[in-house]
Amino acid sequence: MKRPPIEDVAEAQTSACASVGDAPPGLSDAERERLTGRIRVLVAITISYNVVEAVIAISAGTMAGSTALIGFGLDSVIEVSSAAIIAWQFSAADPETREPIALRVIAFSFFALAAFVTFESMRALLTASEADPSTVGIVLAALSLTVMPILSYAQRKAGRALGSTSAVADSKQTLLCSYLSGVLLVGLVANSAFGWSWADPIAGLAIAAIALKEGREAWRGDPCCTR
Repeated sequence: MKRPPIEDVAEAQTSACASVGDAPPGLSDAERERLTGRIRVLVAITISYNVVEAVIAISAGTMAGSTALIGFGLDSVIEVSSAAIIAWQFSAADPETREPIALRVIAFSFFALAAFVTFESMRALLTASEADPSTVGIVLAALSLTVMPILSYAQRKAGRALGSTSAVADSKQTLLCSYLSGVLLVGLVANSAFGWSWADPIAGLAIAAIALKEGREAWRGDPCCTR
């Protein structure tokens, strides 16, 4: 008996999704090495930038009494851990063998970020804590909002070309950092200009929901998240 068309479609989608996580057919060794090297460079840049970002954000947040800035700095620490695991994966002669472990670590990073942002957002809403204006924080958030999408796009493009689900998952975390940069920027500007202390934690809860979703996809090793 011929299967219903819906089953054929489902099987085709499953097959297509499974193939994304594998190395693309016909990829030469030279091209694989070039893409692997590009991911290593992008990861190194991401780690370096986030280390500087974390130091500045946590310092400025402590001075201003801003939980949003401190949280943003700690998010940078989480981003460093995610980028570091990708660096570890691609330091191997055969990076694919380390991909399952890398995906688990990235998933935990997403979950940790979601938990932290949720906690800080709820605490800010319940305590109605007010932070001093921070020009340093505003400049840092604006800079990150520019830099992070570029890094994310470059790493996602290389990861998709190489067929690396973990590299693409890490690029999504970098993109999530840019969302947080936007949230932080809006929150700091709104607090400085209008005294809207509730704007940042509300947006933070939305970011936490996105982080939780991406964490689940990374945990499952869902290749369809590489779109």
